[in-house]
Amino acid sequence: MELSHYVIAYPCPDKPGRLMLLATRRCAVLELSETLWEKVCTGGELSEKERNTFIRLGVLVESRAAERDEMRNTFDSINNSSRRFEVTAVLTLECNLACPYCFEEPFRGHLVMSAATADLLVERLREKMAAGLDLLVDFYGGEALLRLELLKSIAARLRDAAAHHGVSFAFNVFSNGVLLTRRTVEELLPLGLQEVRTTLDGPPDIHNVQRPFVSGMGSFDLILNNLVAVHDIVALDLGGNYTRDNYRRFPKLLDLIIEAGIDPARLKAISFSPVMPKSDGSGVGDHAATCACSSDPWAIEANLFLRAETIRRGFPLDKLQASACMIEFANDLVVGYDGTLYKCPVFMGQEEMRVGSLADGISDYRESHNMDVWKNDTCLECAYLPLCFGGCRFFRKLQTGAIDGVDCRREMLDASLELLVRQVLGKIDGTI
Repeated sequence: MELSHYVIAYPCPDKPGRLMLLATRRCAVLELSETLWEKVCTGGELSEKERNTFIRLGVLVESRAAERDEMRNTFDSINNSSRRFEVTAVLTLECNLACPYCFEEPFRGHLVMSAATADLLVERLREKMAAGLDLLVDFYGGEALLRLELLKSIAARLRDAAAHHGVSFAFNVFSNGVLLTRRTVEELLPLGLQEVRTTLDGPPDIHNVQRPFVSGMGSFDLILNNLVAVHDIVALDLGGNYTRDNYRRFPKLLDLIIEAGIDPARLKAISFSPVMPKSDGSGVGDHAATCACSSDPWAIEANLFLRAETIRRGFPLDKLQASACMIEFANDLVVGYDGTLYKCPVFMGQEEMRVGSLADGISDYRESHNMDVWKNDTCLECAYLPLCFGGCRFFRKLQTGAIDGVDCRREMLDASLELLVRQVLGKIDGTI
């Protein structure tokens, strides 16, 4: 047996003689003695239980060369075995909010999916279900709930088709929360609603500036009241967008959520993110307050600070897990309001990044999206590879004008991953 490429060890400052270990392929986190780690690294004698544990967690492998080949073929294996098709369906590019940092602002307008496009979408997804694939749809916008009747019509037909073909169907809704009433959620649950992803951008004075109504009025109170009304009947995944100048005030939002009567444990997850440039690369206000690079020092610090404050209040976080751009997954697709196909929502509105249409099918996008960009010696030897697989293609395109290399996450992970591992070990028992 050999030590995996994809293992990182950190010291335990409060426990002399012990280490924290992260096996990044499986995101397995454990604590062990320095003596045991020395045996692992040098091929020393291990008990059968220890050996089997390290193999199961991906710390030990039969061959590092074979492991490297497996990594190169990661998405071939995933795509060949996948039995689920995942679609992001953009029902409209209309919105009832006027967020100044809106990513879609350069191409947003009174653009709505037509009945004919909706019919074609349902037809194409029925074909996937007839082939034996389970189906998950994310209804997206603009504001998806502005087209509630269209959403319900599509969902009802897909629910019935799934029952006919003996596969599963569920959907999520991406919503700003303004129209997220209890009555609406109760109407959507029988159709397959699984989860709602919504947004609060900090305490009221920040949120109401960053996410006002088109009229200019603040939206915080209405959205929070809606979340209180529905949090007990549907899974809520809550996000928020911060800048370099205001992220330290976001813990106040967490306190307000608790004060409003929402039990932190009832939420699926909370994940705050820095404001990114718009789809055309432009920003708003102080451009330095937005994040166009994962290694921006302020963004790294903000992420660690907000994770710690979120954990301290008992809110759930997204788990540390292997991650890759959705372009790598053959069964992941974005359908625009007009039936245009993309491989990621961030590429909407960019003609050179479209990959086909509902009418014509999917074209070969390997060259336009530089699919094998991470299959190089540097990435394949990097212990962080399973956590990024080349990073965000949109960020790379922002920085250079093309997907001409990887969005390397090493600097960011060097600065933050050790603390993230400590946070995980603070919540689970991973001692060997």
